[in-house]
Amino acid sequence: MSEPPSRGPERDLFRDTWVRYLGYANEVGEAFRSLVPAAVVWLSYGVSSSYVLADAIDKGKKARDVPGPEAGRSSRVTVAVMDTFVWQALASVAIPGFTINRMCAASLYILSTATRWPLAVRKWTTTALGLLAIPVIIHPIDRSVDFLLDSSLRKLYPSVEKPSSS
Repeated sequence: MSEPPSRGPERDLFRDTWVRYLGYANEVGEAFRSLVPAAVVWLSYGVSSSYVLADAIDKGKKARDVPGPEAGRSSRVTVAVMDTFVWQALASVAIPGFTINRMCAASLYILSTATRWPLAVRKWTTTALGLLAIPVIIHPIDRSVDFLLDSSLRKLYPSVEKPSSS
């Protein structure tokens, strides 16, 4: 019996499926901050942070299962987990959350000083602007975090293949 033919590269559950969108939960929470209780926003950060942790663990397991010398396995797993965790924490949670938060706060302030719209209209407009900004900010932030890590943390890694980060 022969092995079944390979179907190409394996799909990454955390990068190539709908699960990826869980990493954006905190941006959605920040966009809705003016309309929902703070606990809902913090819950959205819990969802995003759980996604980050699960992805880092998954990349560590995949690095552990790569055939190679036993001596380098621990380093390979550590690099995969740390690189994924730091990259995702910055690119999926910290930087976009801060960006959407400040953008929504600024837009709510500007709308309150520049218009006479009712508060509910200003809040919904701010939320809409925050939601519309999410797809615009994702790729520039991802590339900036790649550059940041390539210029700093990734210089410290042993010469193993850099984990894919996007």
